Amino acid sequence: MLPILLVTFPFFALVLCGYVAARARMLPLEAIPGLNGFVLYFALPSMLYRFGATTPIAQLLDARVFLTWLLCALIMVGFTIAVSLNQRIRWNDASFGALVAAFPNTGFMGVPLLVALLGAQAAGPIIVTIVVDMVITTSLCIALSRLDGADQHGMAVALRNALKGVLRNPLPWAILLGGVASAIGMELPGPVSKTVGLLADAASPVALFTIGAVLARSQMLAALHKHEPIPLGDYLPVAGFKLLLHPLLVLLVGAMAIRMGVALERFSLTVMVLIAALPSASNVSLLAERFGADNGRVARIILVSTAAAFFTFSGAVALLA
Repeated sequence: MLPILLVTFPFFALVLCGYVAARARMLPLEAIPGLNGFVLYFALPSMLYRFGATTPIAQLLDARVFLTWLLCALIMVGFTIAVSLNQRIRWNDASFGALVAAFPNTGFMGVPLLVALLGAQAAGPIIVTIVVDMVITTSLCIALSRLDGADQHGMAVALRNALKGVLRNPLPWAILLGGVASAIGMELPGPVSKTVGLLADAASPVALFTIGAVLARSQMLAALHKHEPIPLGDYLPVAGFKLLLHPLLVLLVGAMAIRMGVALERFSLTVMVLIAALPSASNVSLLAERFGADNGRVARIILVSTAAAFFTFSGAVALLA
């Protein structure tokens, strides 16, 4: 267990550093969107392009990983919405709660952490799950969030906006370009390759630091606006679904698929289970705010899952890796 903690500790320590820096105002809150922009538009696309370009195309187009991950995501979304809906939590809040239960922090945390733990061969399954979560799971949850019926055309508009957001997101394009480079054996010119490499190397520390800063900002803004106290039952169970139920579900579905004769590699299944054991994606908080959901509840789920994941994720690695 100690060797695993020696690998995972620095990643979670960087998240804590970002949290402390924002809480102590060493990092101005106004600077956090700039950090987010650097990671989203420069560093992380460079990292994903590099992984895509150096990963065999067969791994990037693994339909078995795609369908297994998609099925589990759909189950998580449906189950979380079903147990969350009540008189206070309607479709909008329940749908974004379901999104944080089904969408791990794969981009900002999972890529560098799992590659450090399992090696570069983990990049293929990771990239497949990112595509599913960004394109399908996110779009589905945004569409479901419009079912409250406040606007007759709310779902159609939300789904169209979600698809536009996917097209404007640089991460799928970086994956696509990397996959094309892998398929045709293209290599970037030396200076361009070195620039992409420098940006890719910056992705891990800046992204992890930014996660902590974003979590701190969410807490500080919630306190500033004096939100009503959120009952523990509204967010603790969903954080538990993310950290415990999601990886268990992926493990069971993947193992069942293998027993039924599906040629799913056990290494790919291990990678998927560990991805599912990651905390909730921090960018869901921004989506919840944009679509008028209870961002305080979403932020608490992300914060609790991130803090607890240091122990639960390390435990999952000890059992599987």
